[in-house]
Amino acid sequence: MKPICLFIGFLLLIAIPVQGQTDENLAKLQKNIEALADANEHRLDILEKKIDDVLWFNRVGDVAFIDKVYITGPPRANVKNPTAMGAKNPLKFWSYVFIPKQIDVNKKYPLVVLVHGGVHGDFSTYHTHIVRELMAQGYIVVAPEYRGSTGYGQSFWRNIDYGGLEVQDSEASRAYMVENYSFVDKNKVGVVGWSHGGLIGLMSIFQYPQNYAVCFAGVPVSDLVARMGYHDDGYRRLFSADYHIGKTAQENVEEYRRRSPVWNVEKLQTPLLIHTNTNDDDVHVLEVETLIRALKAEGKKFEYEIFKDIAGGHSFDRIDTKQSREIRLKIWTFIAKYLNPPTPIKTLKDMEKAAYIMIQ
Repeated sequence: MKPICLFIGFLLLIAIPVQGQTDENLAKLQKNIEALADANEHRLDILEKKIDDVLWFNRVGDVAFIDKVYITGPPRANVKNPTAMGAKNPLKFWSYVFIPKQIDVNKKYPLVVLVHGGVHGDFSTYHTHIVRELMAQGYIVVAPEYRGSTGYGQSFWRNIDYGGLEVQDSEASRAYMVENYSFVDKNKVGVVGWSHGGLIGLMSIFQYPQNYAVCFAGVPVSDLVARMGYHDDGYRRLFSADYHIGKTAQENVEEYRRRSPVWNVEKLQTPLLIHTNTNDDDVHVLEVETLIRALKAEGKKFEYEIFKDIAGGHSFDRIDTKQSREIRLKIWTFIAKYLNPPTPIKTLKDMEKAAYIMIQ
């Protein structure tokens, strides 16, 4: 709980004599304090997002034109009153757009849909070096802030639909780029994501195989049923909350299977690379190994690599170590085979020059 809300709660407690208060009244008071804390946390998230948006221009503005566009996805999944005004309206959300400054607008360029992770994560400057590496290769990048992302208030946060309509939000971002930028090559679109973003990437190529030429899924959430088994109650409540799935995996296992890549592998048609790490402390390697085995059982052609105890755990190929950059080079080499960027990164020196300003 945030300090300011603790202070408010303290004032409320001392303002009301405890003697004679019923358990019911005290429970209501506690609930009000928790609601204040929650509202305050979302306000701070909005402020943090606005600050981080400014940082994008500082960290990437030398190599990219940066925009943030407001578009729509499907209507909300869980509407308490479906007959209310606007209940069936498409959900509005933001997407980041990065365009390399060196492009020729009379030519066509490949597009990468870069999907952030986190149950309620967001696309932040954590991705700075990844975006710089993509800009150096001549990719156009769109990064959807799909429903449930943090930094846009409590209502948007509660629109989360993990493995569900968020996939359509990501697809809407791809469609927006193809429809609105004449220099985007609709036949050369890739989707890249880690963790939750890896799940969205996989579900995107399963549901829209005609729209994607390649996919990279890093440490992807692969099986929500298994995941509910090894994570704690706090994590499970994010899914069973009444504004989300509304039931536990035990109560509705089929719904959790529907949202899991491992139960959709028969749909794979797109070139795919999967990475995982044996010491991942978020997405256990067993999830990804199950996905790999399921794909093999279906006779699907894809590439994968299981890394052994690489430093960084869940973030092993997104951090700034030399080993991490070497692994990212493998990713860029793989997707370049299908997207053919104008200036592909071929060496570690190329990557360092592209991503790390101070050594150029």
